Formats: sequence, structure tokens, C-alpha cells
Amino acid sequence: MMPLARLLTFCLSIAIAVPASARPVTDDTGRSVNIPDTPRRIVVLHEPLLGIPLMDLGVEIIGAYGRGDAGELLSAVDFTRATLGDGAQSALPRGIGPFGNINIERLRALEPDLIIGTEYDAAQADLLSTIAPVYLQNTGSGRVRGFEVESDLAGLLKREKALEARKAPYEARVDTLTDEVTNALPGNRFLAVIVHDQINLVGNTSGMVQALEDLGLKREDIEGSVSNAPGSNFAAPISAELFMQLDPALLVLMNSYMDTAQGEAAVRARLDRIAPGWDRFMKPAREGRILYLDPAQVTSPTVASAEHTLTAISDWLSAQE
Repeated sequence: MMPLARLLTFCLSIAIAVPASARPVTDDTGRSVNIPDTPRRIVVLHEPLLGIPLMDLGVEIIGAYGRGDAGELLSAVDFTRATLGDGAQSALPRGIGPFGNINIERLRALEPDLIIGTEYDAAQADLLSTIAPVYLQNTGSGRVRGFEVESDLAGLLKREKALEARKAPYEARVDTLTDEVTNALPGNRFLAVIVHDQINLVGNTSGMVQALEDLGLKREDIEGSVSNAPGSNFAAPISAELFMQLDPALLVLMNSYMDTAQGEAAVRARLDRIAPGWDRFMKPAREGRILYLDPAQVTSPTVASAEHTLTAISDWLSAQE
């Protein structure tokens, strides 16, 4: 027979896991989940991919991976501040452990009424469901693209009007810039890479990709690229030799997000080590058809990241005049 103390703990966990006023939904992995009609204590298992889209819609989160007990950031890059600024929400999310190592007691202490994870969190969904309902949202390239994650979460949490309000000024800027971009480029193909210790093709899930595609650009078609790998993560490597053979209408370059130095000089220095002579060999470099972006600003699947991309495009167009 189960001891009384353990029985009470078990009953309490079950009570927490079943919202008093709930509605049934099916998450992106096919799981049936009862979530609160109006969740107020949301924890996310990936802040850049899930937390920032929610905050961009005006939804506050109470907890996330990669923060300390007081909400202090434990990682080198603050994607949330870079994307949304200092006023993302009224209070910092509290930490639930380092990345990939959830602290169950910390999570339980936050008393969440909804936990939102990615499809890659499926293995721990049953355990976390003893604390609160767990909804798993697709985030991988090949499953979602652009800022579809933000759109999906808006539908889940009945924030469609907030999303439309966010998109309206963005779409107006797209309309203003589209003809200018078309006239400035010799074609409609773009290539986006992020340079770590090697050159990596950027996947389809980001506000940056949304903005470029909304401006009428299409991804450079490269066999075996990350864009053709369903469920793959943010980026996939390509060889320096292949990279130097490509001639997109627009080359988008980003330095490693782990590097405190960003911008043209930083990414050029990395590329010079990996692919010496790239800027003399590649036509987009010789003709100035390069857009330098800060990955912390533009890689979340949000309207905010798409807006940062439009600002960079606008600045680049102004520099061509």
C-alpha cells in the first residue's frame, strides 16, 4: 500500500495537472491535451523558439530553460532582449534548470498551468504532464517556416487579434520595400548562412526567412541543404568549396551568435579563416550584394525578428543610393 504522504503528493500532482476550466486540443505531435481556457502561468522549454513568440504577442511567461532562480540569464546570448528590447514583459521568467537538464522541483514550485515545449521534448512530456498540461509545438525546419510558430501559438492561446495587430505595420513596410528590393537585385534568390567554426546554411524557421520571402525572394536551391531536411534544427553545414561556388542575388551573412562581436568586420574575419579569398571570388561580395545581420535579433520565429530584417534591408538599400 502507498504511504499516506506519497499518496497525498500523488493526488496533488494529478490535481495540478488537470485544469479546472479546460478545452481539448491536439498538439503538433498528435497528443490530446486539455489546456486552460486562459492560461496565466506558462512555462516554455525553449525561450528563443517559444518564449519570444509568446512575449511578442503580449503573453507573459513565468519560467524557461537557461535562467537562474531570479531570472538572470545563464547563456552568453540574450535573444529575448536583442529581439524585443528591455521591456519584453513586466518580470523576467524564472529558471527551471540549464539547457537540456530540467529541474523538476523548480518547475513544480512555479505552479505552471501550461507547459509549452517543442516536438523534441516528446520523451519527457508524460513526466511533465504530472505538473501541468504539456503542449508540444513544431519548431523544426521542414515542419514550420518563417514565423508560423508565432501564428500557431496565437491560435492556441486565442491571440489572433494580437497577431494581426503585430503584422499590420510589418506588412505595410513589406509593401513599401518590395519594389525597391526587386530593382536593386539581379534576380530573386537569397542564400543565408551563419558562420561558426564552419559555414552553415540557415533553415526555414525564423522571422528573417519570413521577411525575405515576403519581399519576393526565394531560397537558393542547394541539394542536401537544411531546407530539405524535415525536422532539422536551425542550420546545417556546407563546405567552403560549395559556398564559394554560389551566386545568389542576395547573400545574407551572420556571425556565430556565441561571438560578442557582430556585424560586417566580425563575420568577414571568420569567413577569411574558413574560406580565404571568398570576398574576391564570390560575385555578391564583389558587387556589394551582402546583408549582414545579428542572429540574436533575426532568428526567432517572430514578427519582431522579421521587422529587424526589414530594417537591415532598408538600411542596405539606402546605402546603395
